[in-house]
This record gives sequence, C-alpha cells and structure tokens, in this order.
Amino acid sequence: MKKLILAGCLATLMSTPASAETIGVSMALFDDNFLTVLRNGIQKLGESKGVKVQIEDAQNDVAKQLDQVKNFVASGVDAIIVNPVDTSATEALSAAADSAGVPLVYVNRQPINLDKLPKKQAFVGSNEIESGTLEAFQVCQMLRAQGKTDGARAYILIGELQNQSAIQRTKDVHDVIGMDMCNFIKIIDEQTANYQRNQAQDLMTNWLSSGEAFDAIFANNDEMAIGAIQALKAGGIGMDKVVVGGIDATQDALKAMQAGDLDVTVFQNAAGQGAGALDAALRLAKGEDVPQKVYIPFELVTPANIDKYLSKN
Repeated sequence: MKKLILAGCLATLMSTPASAETIGVSMALFDDNFLTVLRNGIQKLGESKGVKVQIEDAQNDVAKQLDQVKNFVASGVDAIIVNPVDTSATEALSAAADSAGVPLVYVNRQPINLDKLPKKQAFVGSNEIESGTLEAFQVCQMLRAQGKTDGARAYILIGELQNQSAIQRTKDVHDVIGMDMCNFIKIIDEQTANYQRNQAQDLMTNWLSSGEAFDAIFANNDEMAIGAIQALKAGGIGMDKVVVGGIDATQDALKAMQAGDLDVTVFQNAAGQGAGALDAALRLAKGEDVPQKVYIPFELVTPANIDKYLSKN
C-alpha cells in the first residue's frame, strides 16, 4: 500500500510543471516603439524561465487598465506587472492588487504613490532626472560649440501630460537652461505631442509657419524628435542648422543619428527594464525581498559613441 501511495505521489509531482508561475502584464499601449522593446524584454525572459506571461494592451485607457488588473487578480495570477497609462492614477491599481495580496511591479513609468507603495509592490525603471538633464546639457554644449551663445532659441516637445516622465524631462530642460553656462537659451514655446511622431510633425509644422527663428529642439522622446525632423525636412530646413535632441535611443532614432539628422539621444534600456520587472515580479511572488525602487541608469548617446548602442534595443 505504501508503495502504491508513493508511486501516486511521484506521478503527481512529475505531471506538475517545473515552473508554474503566471504573470499578468498590463501595458499602457502596444503601438509604441519603445514600449514594444520593453514588452519583448518581459516576454523573452518569461520564455527562458518557462513562465506563463499574459500581456494585455490598455490602449491608453485608465479604466481599461484598472479592469485588466482586477481581472488578473480574479484569474489567480502569481504577480502583476503594470506600465501605467496615467502615472497620477496608480493608487487604484495598487489598492486592487494589495487587497488581494497579489504582488505588483510598475515598470518604466513611475507611479505617483512610489514612496507609499504597499509591501509587496515595487518600481523598475530609470531615474528621469538623468534623462532630460543629459539631453539638455548636451544640446547646450553643442550650441556653445557652434558659437550660438548669444540668444539661442529653442522649442520643447512634451510627452503625455499625465505621465511623470514628461513632467520631469521638461523640468530637466528648464533646470539646465537655468544654469549659468546654458542660460543663453530661450524657450520660444513648449507644447505636448503626446510622445507621438505624427503629432510632433504636425506641431513642428505649425511652429515653422510662424516664421520664428530657432536653433534647437528638445524632445521628451525620440518619436517626437523624429516627427520634428520630418517637418523640418519637409520645410526645406537643413539639419545642420538645428540641434535636435531626443530620449530613448530607439533603432529609428539611431538611424536618424547615423543619417546626420538627430544630434543627441539618451539610451533607456527598455529590454533591461522589462526583464528587471519580470524578475522582480517572480521574486515577490516567491516571497523574496525586492528593493522598492530598482533604477537602471540612462546613458548619453551621440555620433561619437553610437556604435556601442546600435545592437542594444
């Protein structure tokens, strides 16, 4: 009888998958180059670890994202990863997961309640103070190198106003041009293009129609920088006449830099953030301790060091 019981137990154990974790992932939107790389980072690590990863598109809808988190909880996932649609509306997401005892990891976009996250929740991303500061300071240096230190003029393309990254990156630009060595730069105008290439192209076209002279463009991300470049080219403006900066170091941005159109970008390790978020979620699901803030450094990218980044994203 003991042998039969033991044999039955062994058969049950052998039929159980070695890794049975299921992770629910809610992405702000799928239609974004940077977030696609981040999403692939999550998927790739999940496949290598034998983890079931269920990824859903919130389509930039706050209510839809909250429903996705609640549905993940109801379906019994081991942990949840969220790339927030609106970083100022994350408290409801945290509460939904916390009340059910399900670990939650925010990725890339910093939640408003970061310093008050429940015990089994964390954030994996990069420190946005670095991103805009690196971009703005490099643009400032390039303008100085061109001798444009007497009343240089610039535009700022802002990302989604509900996201902490757009707010911080824009503040970074203002902080840098407030420094003694960069206070020769004047901002003509700043408006949101919601991190979108097409919207940035339209906005830049409108700015060009005003006839204002300008020397630089600070974009909160590469997609908007590329949109601005497209508008400049369509307007017959030589790319050697304007310094253009972006953030993310996407493959499209690096191609634009190789072509001599984009002057500076900042590498944000999308794949690394995605993998880091999944690793943190799995560790929390196992009851392990995870730092509440896991920062992956930003890195400045210019034509001088672009070769180092061509195969990273």
